Amino acid sequence: MTRGDGRLNHDILPGETGPQDSCGVFGVWAPGEEVGKLTYYGLYALQHRGQESAGIATSDGERVLVYKDMGLVSQVFDETALGSLTGHLAIGHTRYSTTGASKWENAQPTLGGTAHHTIALAHNGNLINTSELRGLLSARHVDGFGTAGGELRRGNTTDTAIVTSLLGSRAEDVSLEEAAMEQLPLVKGAFCFVFMDEHTLYAARDPQGVRPLVVGRLERGWVVASETAALDIVGASYVREVEPGELVVVDEQGLRTRRFAEPEPKGCVFEYVYLARPDTTIAGRGVYEARVDMGRELARQHPVEADMVMPSPESGTPAAIGYAEESGIPYGQGLVKNAYVGRTFIAPSQTIRQLGIRLKLNPLRDVIKGKRLIVVDDSIVRGNTQRALVRMLREAGAAEVHVRISSPPVRWPCFYGIDFASRAELIATGIDVEGVRRSVGADSLGYISEDGMIAATHQPREQLCTACFSGTYPLGVPDDQAVVLDPAHA
Repeated sequence: MTRGDGRLNHDILPGETGPQDSCGVFGVWAPGEEVGKLTYYGLYALQHRGQESAGIATSDGERVLVYKDMGLVSQVFDETALGSLTGHLAIGHTRYSTTGASKWENAQPTLGGTAHHTIALAHNGNLINTSELRGLLSARHVDGFGTAGGELRRGNTTDTAIVTSLLGSRAEDVSLEEAAMEQLPLVKGAFCFVFMDEHTLYAARDPQGVRPLVVGRLERGWVVASETAALDIVGASYVREVEPGELVVVDEQGLRTRRFAEPEPKGCVFEYVYLARPDTTIAGRGVYEARVDMGRELARQHPVEADMVMPSPESGTPAAIGYAEESGIPYGQGLVKNAYVGRTFIAPSQTIRQLGIRLKLNPLRDVIKGKRLIVVDDSIVRGNTQRALVRMLREAGAAEVHVRISSPPVRWPCFYGIDFASRAELIATGIDVEGVRRSVGADSLGYISEDGMIAATHQPREQLCTACFSGTYPLGVPDDQAVVLDPAHA
């Protein structure tokens, strides 16, 4: 599938998917601006975070209007749709499903509210106490959901719809802001919520700050977004991150904040490795610079004599540049990608399927032939992509193929908003590095150490979540998933 910047994601093999990004959220409060179009462009910048569905909600002060559908941002919205999304505030969402199936009913923003007020909510992350929250709804309403059930009664199966219903289950004399202050401390897991009623924009981030969320300033308003790159595209200046455990409120009085929980930072290290756009900044650290430094450290930890350093397109490029700089080995492009093979290409025939990777990548034979190659990528999940790449490079005449990975082995699933393969499918589960090397067919294989990866982020180790590499889950895991883990890691 295509990323928001038009580049390929990990799925360069037909039917083969890599670690799928969580979701992207965007919100704007800007009277006098075309908030629907600003949100559209903000979501376009966040397309890499989710490619299944997209939606925008706007308000003109009297009513909330939502437009959402399955597909990429550019497929869901056109001029007619955006022309109807008018008002002074808006929120938007681009989704990859982690909780709830990929279907129209689960597209966001979700709707809820009371008899006199509407709520629209968009969520990036994944909750770990949805059963508990659903029990709260059941306790408050005889039928389990009642009037405030909203999309839950219409078939929405996401944790987002549960939170929307909780916020809507308040008494009429309780404001949405006060409801949020009461309900947010009950929500456990990774969440960045951007939500709204007819008049006000809200944003909230979980006490661990697992997923990024930032605030930006427009000349006539405010913006909140998953990544700083989305601020850039709409012309907003970066102000700061939404702090862990903080509720941000924007209305005609300006921007104010409240704290619903004490911060216990555990930012996702995989944002630096792969998820975030390279032109994004997280916690003051540029993602591109972090990835280049990971490549430099990888070269120090796993040197090898070779003729050329090349990336696995496109996610391995910054780390490959760093590896080449540190090693002194020339950097080169050994593969050409077809940028037009995207999400919806015709299913290949069996003959073409056997060629697999060539639908999207083709080797530069004159560049590769006879050379000892170092191929740099950000991660290995199942190993199928790396196996196909190594085979292709050898067939193109490479003398040696050395694989270098700018993250440690992925051995554990994520319950906080990234959809990795199941633990049984992760190639590094139960085998050592030499076993992975043999499986992918490389002449050598080297992963960066966890310490080296963390050092490149410039963040304190104790403020990062490394669960997918270490098996240590700082927020706990969902009750229905605990059985898949070793008790020592639960």
